Amino acid sequence: MDSILPLLMFIGLLVFVFSGYPVAFSLAGAGLVFSIFGLVLGYFEFTFFNTLSERIYGIMSNYILLAIPFFIFMGTILEKSKLAENLLTTIGMLFGPIRGGIAIAVVLVGTLLAAATGVVGATVVSMGLISLPVMLKYGYSKEISSGVICAAGTLGQIIPPSVVLIVLGDQLGVSVGDLFLGALYPGLLISGMYVIFIVIVSIFKPELVPALPKEVRNISKSELYKKVVFIMLPPLFLILVVLGSIFTGVATPTEAGALGAVGAMILASLNKQFNIKNLKEAMNDTAKLTVMVIFLLIGSTVFSLVFRGVNGDVWIDEFLTNLPGGKWGFLFFVNFVIFILGFFIDFFEIVFIVIPMITTAAIKLDINMVWFGVMIGMNLQTSFLTPPFGFSLFYLKGVAPPEITTKIIYKGVIPFIFIQILGLITMIVFPEIVQY
Repeated sequence: MDSILPLLMFIGLLVFVFSGYPVAFSLAGAGLVFSIFGLVLGYFEFTFFNTLSERIYGIMSNYILLAIPFFIFMGTILEKSKLAENLLTTIGMLFGPIRGGIAIAVVLVGTLLAAATGVVGATVVSMGLISLPVMLKYGYSKEISSGVICAAGTLGQIIPPSVVLIVLGDQLGVSVGDLFLGALYPGLLISGMYVIFIVIVSIFKPELVPALPKEVRNISKSELYKKVVFIMLPPLFLILVVLGSIFTGVATPTEAGALGAVGAMILASLNKQFNIKNLKEAMNDTAKLTVMVIFLLIGSTVFSLVFRGVNGDVWIDEFLTNLPGGKWGFLFFVNFVIFILGFFIDFFEIVFIVIPMITTAAIKLDINMVWFGVMIGMNLQTSFLTPPFGFSLFYLKGVAPPEITTKIIYKGVIPFIFIQILGLITMIVFPEIVQY
């Protein structure tokens, strides 16, 4: 019975989650319900709850987690300062003369916004409102247009500073700075693969991604250079300062996040978009997302405490470390489970449900935990694109014109899902991409 109880506990959690009940409360509720079963059956000791208050206090006093509200606030302020709109306009003018130029501009802006904001929803909505009508007006394929916007918006999940990497660092017990550094090349690899795909489409199917007409690009070189200097360079400078301070060891991710928040307010002020209304909205959005993360952490702490109390950690470790193929069997199984869960539940939920169960097994199999964290982050990025519940798909559908149906969006993201899987496989086969 003691070996069945952890399995029933995990199944019970999934029942709670898929019933639509909030995940934070599903985690805590499943833990409390099965703690009662364990007490009655004699497989759980109530003394395990003696450490609960200390663990919750540890979450609330965790210095690393302070980076989350800072980076969320930074991204929200930059989004409200019309950074995406200005970048898309400028880069679109630079790449407009070539076939697929607007799509390439969307990917490049998605990369810059990922490094500057990391807010997927804001990025997809902004690019959907600004670039989608232009792409459709000048003959772009509906599927290509939808897919590239959704995919470019997800880059904020892997390119630092990523909130997902901060949470993964806390859950895996590794340096967030090391995760940021390790995720840099894989993130740029995915971005580059998106661009290569668009170039290939422009060569073999040029009618799907036409160049902008010359009359639309009627702007002098001096005016274009001016836009590049005053619109592109300030956010690039902020990115370099924030990430550079982390990579060189000058600042911790938390300190760099605070620096980025101040820098974002300065950029918004220079753009004449910093006011009380935007500040209140940014603070409200930051508070909501931060509280959600904290409650998920508390819920996962209750669940993991009871799960350990009924020897679930031993059961999971034995199962994962004895899979056929050893280390490679473990990596295949973990990636497959995370990928499948990404079809149905949010990336935060996957992190707080799955990661605590697999960390010990990964350590026993002598897997580099920084590389392991980046691998999971790249897999989680795919969860934003996979139907039926990929968040990017819903973000775009919410702002897309009526002719862009859900079916078109689903078809549009399929090539980009395969690109991300290819990028994930590349990172696994060549771990030096992360471990350089």
